[in-house]
Amino acid sequence: MNSTLPAPEGDSSPAKRHLIPPVKIWVTLASLATATVLVRYGWLEVLVGDVIDQAVRNIITLILSFTGCMSLFIWFIRESDFRPIVKKSTTAGLVTLIILALAVLRIERVSGDLVPQFAFRWQARSDALLPSAATLVSRGNTKKTSSVWNATPDDSPYFLGPQGTASIDGIELDTTWDQKPPRCIWKRPIGAGWSGFATYGSHAVTLEQRGNDEAITCYSIANGEPEWAVSVPARHETVLGGIGPRSTPTIDDGIVYATGATGWLHAIEGSTGEVLWRKDVVADLGIDRVAHAAAVAWGRAGSPLVTEQLVIVPAGGPRTEFDALEDDADKTTLDPKLSRYVSLVAYDRTSGDQKWIAGTEQISYASPQLIRLGDRNAVVTVNEGHVAAYEINSGNQLWQSVWPGHSNSDASCSQPHILTSDRFFISKGYGIGSAVFSFSQSNSDWTIKPVWQQSNLLKTKFTNVAIYNDYAYGLSDGILECVELSSGKRMWKQGRYGQGQLLRVGATLLIQAESGEVVAVPATPEKPVELSRFPALNGQTWNNLCLSGNKLLVRNAEEAACYEISLQQQTALPQTTTLQPEEVLSDE
Repeated sequence: MNSTLPAPEGDSSPAKRHLIPPVKIWVTLASLATATVLVRYGWLEVLVGDVIDQAVRNIITLILSFTGCMSLFIWFIRESDFRPIVKKSTTAGLVTLIILALAVLRIERVSGDLVPQFAFRWQARSDALLPSAATLVSRGNTKKTSSVWNATPDDSPYFLGPQGTASIDGIELDTTWDQKPPRCIWKRPIGAGWSGFATYGSHAVTLEQRGNDEAITCYSIANGEPEWAVSVPARHETVLGGIGPRSTPTIDDGIVYATGATGWLHAIEGSTGEVLWRKDVVADLGIDRVAHAAAVAWGRAGSPLVTEQLVIVPAGGPRTEFDALEDDADKTTLDPKLSRYVSLVAYDRTSGDQKWIAGTEQISYASPQLIRLGDRNAVVTVNEGHVAAYEINSGNQLWQSVWPGHSNSDASCSQPHILTSDRFFISKGYGIGSAVFSFSQSNSDWTIKPVWQQSNLLKTKFTNVAIYNDYAYGLSDGILECVELSSGKRMWKQGRYGQGQLLRVGATLLIQAESGEVVAVPATPEKPVELSRFPALNGQTWNNLCLSGNKLLVRNAEEAACYEISLQQQTALPQTTTLQPEEVLSDE
């Protein structure tokens, strides 16, 4: 006779036991969840210090989350007692959802912390919907005619403001924006790119991507109407870096000099929009375009340095003429004429003829700048793995100091700041942090050594610092931070603004948050309280602010705007021992 014996008390059937994950799975999931929280919210800093940036945290969080989901899925497929039809149906459903997502979605952009934003594949990119550069002026009801370009004291003709230091002295902001909010004078769609505005008189110039054309465009500050546009058929686009040009034009004596993401350098008469000369820097130096694009993965971003006779821009490589050279052998030469890589190239500002090449290292995303070394002018630039200085007339290298980085991964974007006649400050993200170096010369030999260096201070990933009264202020991996320059001591760190930008105006820091808001914070070594904020733009914003008089020009990859803000005239410049570049250069 067949009979079924009852299960022992407290026991359950095998099927029932294996429909719920066992203890080992719950322990694994709990461990992964704990690790995710520790990493995601920065608690890991207690153990390893503040050296892991938010992008790395997000990657680790993704890996841990994926590991947890895969652990649960593997248990479900291999060890659970769910019926085979349930397992097959679930697997088929997940695969279908993944294929469907890949088929209908694309990554539209990635934030500075590597958080993707998605769009449907059939949606046209915003820059492709705009008029081409050729029709921009006519659609703006403005003819391309000659206009007077007169310089004014309010001009901001360079990258990072009137002196190229992310600082403006001589004026103070009225930041009572709750009572007197900034007035929007105009707002308009704009082509893609991370270029900022440079201003000269009543004109504002920037670079933008419009479909398959890379364009230098000029707008009226008064009404936002386009005045002229110059374009070339070129397009830079990467998933992580976005679309379009990323350097800010330089304006000197009414001439606009601009470098595009793919290597085009233009000299344009500002009053007419006529091209005086143009160079394809990549072709001019015989650089392998494909290899260069892979090595400088996020597009050429250096703004031109303009002197009385020269236009100096980052060069690059590898040059096809020297393909047979081994990389290690190449690094031993100090002669750029024999090197696969060239750091800088100088062109005659009138004719566009090449005058000299300098350096033997791949470029970064920083811009060359003018400094004073002893009794002579020099060019200092941040290359892929060094900070280096070169003679202005010949391009001969004077000195270099290791500043690690790779232009297709842990890249350098931030500018060095000359502090005194023998010291400079520099910073970057990717776990390198910031440092103050001293430099001195004995006969023809230069000595460069760190005064202090801290990997957890001022991790300026995409941005630059502003210096005020011997303190440096910057967005350190998206968080506003103040550091004492003499000691390398952190004074405070607070306020999350994403991978945005910063401009100091008098004693106030204007922060362009990655979200598009503009925020005012006092520049003080004491822990500050946020003064005010307003929503200037919508969407991801990596572009630098531009202040021309009381007109604040802002833009991102989709829109540009001009706001009128209230200013308070300052009777005297602030007392500071920080030596600005123009003060160094005036000592002839």
